[in-house]
Amino acid sequence: MRGLLSLLLIAMGTVLTVDAQERLDLTLDDCIKYALENNEQVKIKQLDREIAEAEVRKTISMGLPQANVNGGLNYNFEPQKSLLDPASFPGGGGGTTEDIEVSFQQKYDGNIGLGVDQLIFDGSYFVGLQAAKTYKELSTKEFQKSKIDIVEAVSKAYFNALIAEEQLELLEKNINRLDTLLNETREMYEAGFAEKVDVDRIRVNYNNLRVELSRSQQLKDISRKLLKFQMGLDLRQPIELLEDLEEVEVNTPVVPSQNFEYNQRIEYSQLQTNRNLAYLDMKNNKVQYLPKLYARFGYGWNTAAASGSDLFVSRRWLDNGAIGITASIPIFDGFLKSNKIQQNRLQVKQIENQMSYLEKSIDLEIEQSQISLNSQLETLEVQKQNVELAQEVYDISKIKYQEGVGSNLEVIDADASLKEAQTNYLNALYQAITSQIELKKALGTLYKN
Repeated sequence: MRGLLSLLLIAMGTVLTVDAQERLDLTLDDCIKYALENNEQVKIKQLDREIAEAEVRKTISMGLPQANVNGGLNYNFEPQKSLLDPASFPGGGGGTTEDIEVSFQQKYDGNIGLGVDQLIFDGSYFVGLQAAKTYKELSTKEFQKSKIDIVEAVSKAYFNALIAEEQLELLEKNINRLDTLLNETREMYEAGFAEKVDVDRIRVNYNNLRVELSRSQQLKDISRKLLKFQMGLDLRQPIELLEDLEEVEVNTPVVPSQNFEYNQRIEYSQLQTNRNLAYLDMKNNKVQYLPKLYARFGYGWNTAAASGSDLFVSRRWLDNGAIGITASIPIFDGFLKSNKIQQNRLQVKQIENQMSYLEKSIDLEIEQSQISLNSQLETLEVQKQNVELAQEVYDISKIKYQEGVGSNLEVIDADASLKEAQTNYLNALYQAITSQIELKKALGTLYKN
């Protein structure tokens, strides 16, 4: 029992924590701003950009002086020996004719030294600097594209949630309206002015609407959770949407009649940067035909002794130093660089074909989005008129039924037509809003930093 009580207390604490979350009142701009700061996909691209910045710094560091201190102590338990001709010794080496073993190595030796290398010229290094900066530019554009995609997703999810709420409200009004009609018809039946089939007919429609209401409530919850997901918000966080569908303006953005600047589209700009990277790779392969020059400075001390204790006698450590230049001149690499350059040329041509294809795709996308939006706006206007007409037909049918000159079947049909007209209007509104968002994205104007 005690364990069960503990679990109940924990569960109650969790519920209270969730309920205690303060409700967020959000406009579309609020949702977009929050998503740009908290959506995980945007964060990933932001980290990619920071990684690219670190890559630039890493490349720069390769051209700075490289300094190292090296040292060591050795015990030569088997000193290295050499064989010398006995004739090289005074007196002919005692008359022997065999080579004499001689060791010039002490049992103990040590060394310590400072080495500094400095790049003087390496064409690949300077091209690498340009490539690192271009790579950083590409990662920035990928970051920008992720923002555009998030703005599109959040905008569509926000209006989808608004539509779901509006549909739920309309359905509740329809249920209330049908409930009123059901009560009136029941009273008329009890008074002998209506038949039981009239009551049953309305009751069937009323029950169907109750089932539909449950589905609409679930749809509203799902649409809100989708919005929270796109924002990177806790799915349990209570929110309230502040936009009013009646105030949403849907119109056609200005479309350039000619000479559309394709680099307004982030995808096209990314291809331009990829082409620049291919050119830089080609340049890097070309400069590898040039020599590489490095300067080196070294200074250190070394010693050797027959006894380990003598290693730490300072006067036995002899200094040495050197300064010089190292050159590496390529001669022949089996046509490796030549083949790499040819490969780069093909890569550039491939990217240029991709750019040409994307230009045609963008033109088609703009044209299709513009046609779709204009069509949706026309449909929206027609559906708006249909709602007004359906409302008028319902009002007239209800008055006729109440005055005894019409049937309740006419009222039910009029109510169903009104509900259908309202649903069609909301669907047309959402499609028009979606088409507007897609056209702005096609024009490259959906989101700018």
